[in-house]
Amino acid sequence: MDNLLTAKETAKFLNCHPQSVYRNNALPYIDIPGIGKRYDPKDLKEYLDKNKHKYIPESPQVIDNQRFILTSTPDYGINKSNESGGSEMAKAKTKSRFNFGYGAIYTRTTKKGKIRWYLDYKDASGKRIQKVTPLATTKKEAEFALRDEIRKTFDHKYRISRTKTNTKFKDFAEDYLENYAKVNKKSWKCDNYCLNAHLVPYFGNYQLNEITPLLIEKYRAERMKSGIRKSSTNRELALLKKMFNLAIDWQYTKENPVQKVKLFSEKDNLKERVLSKEEEIRLLTECVEHLKPIVITALNTGMRRNEILSLTWNCVDLKLKIIHVVKTKSGKNREIPINNRLLAVLKEQKKLKKSDHVFPNPETNKPFRSIRHSFENACRRAKIHDLRFHDLRHTFACRMIQKGCDIETLRDLLGHHSISVTERYIHTNLDQKRSAVELLSEQKEAYLLRICDMDKGKSNKASSSSLFSVN
Repeated sequence: MDNLLTAKETAKFLNCHPQSVYRNNALPYIDIPGIGKRYDPKDLKEYLDKNKHKYIPESPQVIDNQRFILTSTPDYGINKSNESGGSEMAKAKTKSRFNFGYGAIYTRTTKKGKIRWYLDYKDASGKRIQKVTPLATTKKEAEFALRDEIRKTFDHKYRISRTKTNTKFKDFAEDYLENYAKVNKKSWKCDNYCLNAHLVPYFGNYQLNEITPLLIEKYRAERMKSGIRKSSTNRELALLKKMFNLAIDWQYTKENPVQKVKLFSEKDNLKERVLSKEEEIRLLTECVEHLKPIVITALNTGMRRNEILSLTWNCVDLKLKIIHVVKTKSGKNREIPINNRLLAVLKEQKKLKKSDHVFPNPETNKPFRSIRHSFENACRRAKIHDLRFHDLRHTFACRMIQKGCDIETLRDLLGHHSISVTERYIHTNLDQKRSAVELLSEQKEAYLLRICDMDKGKSNKASSSSLFSVN
């Protein structure tokens, strides 16, 4: 199929006018349904050797490897015509319509006086398509858009894969953000930051097929030298890997170089920070007025920071003592019961209601964008080190397990899809570990006492037998 020539390509091959090809039915051709006539270079050469037609020169133009490079749009069986000639489609009645052999373009003026270009062509099944091309502002741009639509239809019918070349990473990053991240991911802003701050500055001017596993290894080495954590580097490479998978699906490239790069192990990076009761008292004492109810909510519900900050009163039922958590990170809505300690806090917040949000910013009455600085300042004043707000969620999970909560119930409270994720939140503190070790010590002491009793019994038996011994 790739070696077959259209009538226009055949004319170049024979070095003659296209009309001569159309009118000469003696030329060997293949009639493909839905497309039209196609010509095989081998059959044409055999025809030239046997026949010396008057319009065909003695030495025809020879094409390398008997294949002509496609420079025109594929023929779909529509008769060729000039801009004023005939076609299966309607002829142009005004100068605002321009007909080609594979379709037509025309203009229409809107009520506001804006000129819009329309495409008129037939798809592979013969159905007529008429639609506007919003990005075209000139005749040339509309013609390019028409050719692109014809190419897409041709590729779809014959399952032809065309890889896009010379695409730089920074250009593909824009396509990824606009066409995938913003549409499918709630955390697209994180991807936007990661791309603009790290990936695009390093890979931006490279073409996609120029990014190799070695180049990615160099990027990872530079990130580690800058003092970044292994987990952060893994998140960046995970984003890069997803982008290349999409680039393959969108036919920008054929390989994913990130698949050949091994990620860092994060087993040593898992933080097991759980807030003790003494630290909790110090932290709540040092919290400012607006932060204290937020921290109490986190410790008594295990909700994520953004879930708390975006919580609205229509999701809180104080009568039934239930919080309805919607629009979660996992996409799974859940219900969390309200205990008595949290109920008192929420009732106080209800009295001060100034917004639809449960915990609004007192200065703007809008949701907090961030509470990072206030939380870090409270930890500094309470002399608590290495504590993140997310560790309050860990603390909730650990305390629930200590009170006898089963892991299935805890998974539902935390909103996880898998128990394996919930298990990462279950930690034992130092007191629990010490108590467990002491159990072994008690067991050993009991064992030694039994040994001593057995030794005493043996000695008593030996002494009694000596009394009856005969010298």
